[in-house]
Amino acid sequence: MRQKIRKKKQTKLLREFRKIHRITGAALFIFFFFVCTTGLMLGWKKNSGDLILPKTHIGTASDFKNWLPVDSLHTIACNVLHDSVSSELSLELDKIDIRKNEGIIKFVFADHYLEIQLDGTSGEVLNIQKRISDLVEDIHDGSVVDHYFGTSGEPVKLIYTSIMGLALFTFTLTGFWLWYGPKRIKKQNRAAKNIKHK
Repeated sequence: MRQKIRKKKQTKLLREFRKIHRITGAALFIFFFFVCTTGLMLGWKKNSGDLILPKTHIGTASDFKNWLPVDSLHTIACNVLHDSVSSELSLELDKIDIRKNEGIIKFVFADHYLEIQLDGTSGEVLNIQKRISDLVEDIHDGSVVDHYFGTSGEPVKLIYTSIMGLALFTFTLTGFWLWYGPKRIKKQNRAAKNIKHK
């Protein structure tokens, strides 16, 4: 009798987990699609042949003694952005990436995902290109919405990553039980049959 009650409970639990698994998958399907697609792109960004992440060019010298001051290089990058791309683009920086060994400096602009690579010694423009990887990263973690609406503190990113993290945890838990539950029930059934035969 106890065995039957336990079996019923396990079967009911299995049914509930299957339902949760199905509902979570259906409700968040489009978000999982974005997360897996963007995750793949980010994983391959350095091996995308310059499509997702601009190739790092090589400058003339890696010794900082030969370099122009960073503020001078910044001024050059801003002038290049306005003269060669568009005078209407924002000059707000997202980051400055100094690559000493390559002899270059990258200026990455915040509002339009553009990167300008300069030779640290001469200030020569080595590359102007959109950083698709930064856009993909913003889509991946949901901050693209905060970026678009200009919200401070990235609330959309926090809510989105929390939901996706909890969903992944739920999927892992219910998926494990959907795999392990039937095995456990079969094992108990075999044990019960062996007891009967004895």
